[in-house]
Amino acid sequence: MSTRFFTNVGEQTLFRKLKGVFESNPDLQWFDAVVGYLRASGYFAIRPYLEKIPQIRILVGINVDAIMADYHKRGLLFLADPTKALEEFKTELRQDIQTAAYSREVEAGILQFVEDVLTKRIELRAHPTKRLHAKLYIFRPKGFNEHKPGAVITGSSNLTAADLGTTEEVSNYEFNVLLHDYDDVKFATEEFERLWTESVPILPKALTEVRDSTYLTSDLTPQELYWKLLTEYFGASIEYDPNAVTDLPDGFKRLAYQIDAVNSGYRLLEKHNGFFLADVVGLDKTVIAVLIAKKFYFHNGFPSHRSNTLIVVPPALEDNWEWTKEKFRLDNVKIITNGSIHKVRHPEKFDLVIVDEAHKFRNDTAEAFDDLQRLCKTPVQRSDGTTAAKKVILVSATPLNNKPGDLANQIALFQDLRDSTLAVANLRHFFAQREQEYRDAKRQPDIEKARQQVKDIYTRIRTEVISEITVRRTRLAPQQA
Repeated sequence: MSTRFFTNVGEQTLFRKLKGVFESNPDLQWFDAVVGYLRASGYFAIRPYLEKIPQIRILVGINVDAIMADYHKRGLLFLADPTKALEEFKTELRQDIQTAAYSREVEAGILQFVEDVLTKRIELRAHPTKRLHAKLYIFRPKGFNEHKPGAVITGSSNLTAADLGTTEEVSNYEFNVLLHDYDDVKFATEEFERLWTESVPILPKALTEVRDSTYLTSDLTPQELYWKLLTEYFGASIEYDPNAVTDLPDGFKRLAYQIDAVNSGYRLLEKHNGFFLADVVGLDKTVIAVLIAKKFYFHNGFPSHRSNTLIVVPPALEDNWEWTKEKFRLDNVKIITNGSIHKVRHPEKFDLVIVDEAHKFRNDTAEAFDDLQRLCKTPVQRSDGTTAAKKVILVSATPLNNKPGDLANQIALFQDLRDSTLAVANLRHFFAQREQEYRDAKRQPDIEKARQQVKDIYTRIRTEVISEITVRRTRLAPQQA
C-alpha cells in the first residue's frame, strides 16, 4: 500500500524522506524550513545534502539546543526589544556552549554551524512574536511552477536526530506527510515568506562573538589546550562518579590502580564492546570487574534503561563473586557457573557478560564455548524495541595462554573478526596467518628455534592486537598491556 504519510520509526523516517527528495531533485534552488526545535544532531545529519543548494533558510519558533542556541523563554524579549533579545541570546548561547558535554563531534558541529552562518550558506532567524510550533520543509527547484512543483513535508517532526529517525533514542512518536502538489507547495511557500518577513535575524557577528568568548576560540592558553586534550581523550571516564569507584564498601581502600583499571576498562567497553581484564594474581580482578559493571549500570541509559549483568564463573569461585556482588551492591545481576550457560533462556536481556577464567574456553568446537558464543552474540533487546550489541569482559590472568586460533575465538565474543574496531581490521586473516606460523613452529625439529618462533608469534599478537583490548595492572605500577 502506497501512502504519503510516514513516522520516525522503521524504514520510512523523515531522514529517509529528506534524503530521497534531495537526491531525486538535483536542481533544487531553495530549501526552507520552519521548526520548533533545531538540534545540531539534526542539522548535521542533513548537512551533506545541502551542499549544492544555493538558498537555505531556517526559521526557528521555540528554541535551539545548547549546541546552537536556546531561544526558549525569549519570545517576550524579542517582542519588547530586539537588541535586548540578541544580547540575551548571546549570553545564554555562551553559557550553553561552556556547560555542554564536550566531544570532538560537538566542537566540530558548533564550528561548522557558525561557519555556515558566517559564509551565508544558511540564513537563520527566530520569530519575535510567535512561539511557532509548525514544522515545514519546503523544496523548490529552479524554475518552480505548476510543471516543476517541488515538494513539502509537514507534520510533527523537528530537525532533531530523534525526530529524523537517525538515532535509536526515539523520544516521541512523530507523524508526517510528503506532498508534491503545486498548490500545496505554493501555499506553504507563501506562509513561510510571511513568517520570514516577521522574523528577527541572528547575525553572524553575534555567533562569532559567542564562539570567541568560549573554549571554541583558536586563542587558547597552553593550560586550556591541555584540559581540552584530557577531556577528549578520557571522555566521560574522568567525571566524578559517586556510584562507582568513589563509593566503596566499608573495609575497602580507594586504590589508584583500581580506579585506573576501572576507567580504562570502561573506555574499552565503549570503544570495542569488550576487553580482557588481565591483572596479575592477587590484584582483585573480581572487585575491578564488579566496579566496571556498576559504572556501566549507571551510564547505560539509567534510569530509563536498567542494565542486566550476567557473570559466568567456575564453580569454585561462585561464592566469592556472590559475596563481592552483595558487598558492592551491584543490581540486576545473575551469576551462573560454566556448565550452566545452556540454561540461560533469555540471553537478549543481558547488556553485559563477565566471564571469569576466560582462558579455559579454548575453542569453538567445545559445547560450553558454543553456548558462550551464542550468549554473547545475541543482541540486547531493549524495552523500546531497539537492539544493541552486548558488552563483554573476559577476566583472565593469562589471556595469551591459548593457541592463536583459540584467542581469536575469544575476541570474536565481542568483535566482528572480519571488520573489527581495532587497528587490525581483518582479525580473521591476521589470526589465520599466526595459526599457520604456530603450526609450522610445532613442526620445527630445533626446540630453541621453535620456542623463538612461538615467542615471535605471541609478541606480534600482543603488540598488534591484545594491547588495544587489554587492561593489565602489576603490583609495581599501572600499565596498559
